[in-house]
Amino acid sequence: MGNIWNIVILRPITNFLIVLSDVLFGNFGLAVIALTIIINLILLPLTIKQMKTTKKTAELQPKLQALQKKYANDQQALAQAQMQLYKESGISPTGCLLPMFIQMPVWVALYQAIMRVMAVYPESFLNLSSMVYSWDIIFKALPLKTTFLGMNMSTSNFIMAILVGLSMYLQTKMTTNTSAGNNPQMQQQQQMMQVMMPAMFVFLAMTLPSGLSLYWIVNAVIRMVMQYFYTGWGGLQPWVDKIAGILHIKKKDTPQTPVSSKKSGNKGSKGPISKK
Repeated sequence: MGNIWNIVILRPITNFLIVLSDVLFGNFGLAVIALTIIINLILLPLTIKQMKTTKKTAELQPKLQALQKKYANDQQALAQAQMQLYKESGISPTGCLLPMFIQMPVWVALYQAIMRVMAVYPESFLNLSSMVYSWDIIFKALPLKTTFLGMNMSTSNFIMAILVGLSMYLQTKMTTNTSAGNNPQMQQQQQMMQVMMPAMFVFLAMTLPSGLSLYWIVNAVIRMVMQYFYTGWGGLQPWVDKIAGILHIKKKDTPQTPVSSKKSGNKGSKGPISKK
């Protein structure tokens, strides 16, 4: 099983990172960003499907709330009715989680690749020799530079961990179902998810290499951009409206510089007439 993992996932990602780093001026951080963009392009069909499922699920909330009231005392009947509603609407409840599950092996492989490529430990560099392909570009690129924007990509970084938490919070907030305002239970679940998910990733970022944190940050930003073009600002819309209102008020309060009017050159306005 370990050999299959190395051959199918770990070795290709490790060597691809090395090649990308060499192509991108020996910058490992840019290589991680490029890899993140490529992975999101590969997963684009699944991501679009996930966004469609999320949007349809949000539109079904009034019907789901009606079912909860109807079968308040029968959880089994409620579950069956919900599954039937999902089936009729063409929604798979697990469709939203599929892209994340697919990315998990990439996260693990990226972590292992960074540990080897960056030679975090002496034995890591020895293990790297068994992972690289016998290509001239690979040997020419090694060893890789470990810094990006002044940060060591092979070690954890507090600033990167905070950025991971912030980006995850904004992404989670953006995908919040705004129609859950009438459902206290769902609203409570969403609020808990908005806190728990970023907190979990901050903890991971504090213990893992910054290269993986960079992947998470860029991935969150890409997902937010895609989400914006598909469903708008989502749960961030109240914040956007508030910021827009503040900027509009400041713009109105800014004193306008009076435009000096030129003296008209009409006849009879050449100055005071001297009395004789």
